Amino acid sequence: MSSDLRIERATVRDVPLILQFIKDLASYEQLADAVIATEHDLQRHLFGPQAVAHTVIAYVGDEPAGFALYFWNFSTFLARPGLYLEDLFVKAAWRKRGVGRALLAHLARIAVDSGSGRMEWAVLNWNELALRVYRQIGAQPMNDWTIHRLTGPALTALAATAPAIAP
Repeated sequence: MSSDLRIERATVRDVPLILQFIKDLASYEQLADAVIATEHDLQRHLFGPQAVAHTVIAYVGDEPAGFALYFWNFSTFLARPGLYLEDLFVKAAWRKRGVGRALLAHLARIAVDSGSGRMEWAVLNWNELALRVYRQIGAQPMNDWTIHRLTGPALTALAATAPAIAP
């Protein structure tokens, strides 16, 4: 990898670039129609007073080459925080050149420095390019676990059954 590679914390000025990376990732994952994110939503949730996630951007020279978006979770078994990598994307021109691995190493440093007990993420089973990178860095698949998701009408319907919250 070029010595020109640097990874920077995203700022509010990067919101249009972050949204473009998200759209490019969705297209790569054959999920382009699933993106409903807006610049306003990203600005609010990544940089607002109650920001819930963080983003870093990899640059080679002045060119944005990739990004990673992460947030903190918590392991009750370890009684320590964990870093959850929600998205990692590298532009096609920069794949197989160490940018993705550099982003992973950067996040690992953030996790270690914060006292995290682990770093986790999900990957599509068909994404062999990503799976190879993950195996090379020593990541282990969690084959005994299945991710479940509630979204849209199912999430709203379950929420409607919740008891009232006491004041």
